Amino acid sequence: MPKINVYLPDDLAEAVRETGVPVSAVCQRALDQAVRRITAIRQAVLTDVDAAALAEQFPSLTGRLVTVLTLAAERAQAAGASTVTTGDLLHGMLAEGSNLALQLLTAMDISPATLTAPSTREPGADVDGLRFSPKAAAALELAAGEALGLGNNYVGCEHLLIALAAEPDGAAGELLRSRGLDPKATRRAVAAALTGYAHLRANTGPAPDLLTAVRQELAPLIERIERLERQA
Repeated sequence: MPKINVYLPDDLAEAVRETGVPVSAVCQRALDQAVRRITAIRQAVLTDVDAAALAEQFPSLTGRLVTVLTLAAERAQAAGASTVTTGDLLHGMLAEGSNLALQLLTAMDISPATLTAPSTREPGADVDGLRFSPKAAAALELAAGEALGLGNNYVGCEHLLIALAAEPDGAAGELLRSRGLDPKATRRAVAAALTGYAHLRANTGPAPDLLTAVRQELAPLIERIERLERQA
């Protein structure tokens, strides 16, 4: 059986040794789930975009992200385009209006209302029907990878936000980075927001204010950054 090395932080490695966790079995199951999720998304983005079948095509996506993709596809179709672009994905995120990605943008002092999704068309395969452009497909695959990296069993709008900021060639990423949305900082903000949301839900009931969670968890990070900037 092939061998793959897994590197762990010192404290986690020590905890694994102390508890006797079956590393091989745990890693095999986690990797199997990751491969299945990435493969499903990779296959789906290579087929025609059918707004009515998006939930079935992408079973790990949240309902809000399915809505985002539907709005993106509708925008591309209205423009008479053959590809759904990263700009269309950003448009769908903004038009959906109530997802966590928008709460994050607000918490990071980027008003969603000041963003206009790029309408630049991104070339794709010369086929009939509607497809995701290679850049949009890459962003969706990145979103799935971000969800896995954060230990989430779903792919949501917040993961797509990280992916759009990180995707190097799409028009949406260019716009977001020009507004100061660094991929690493966005990833930290998503992690902090999800942690804060879980904490609030555990302490205040099933429907906490997401924006409150985001701001509470981001406050120490922002304070630290501002302190470092003053010292520079």
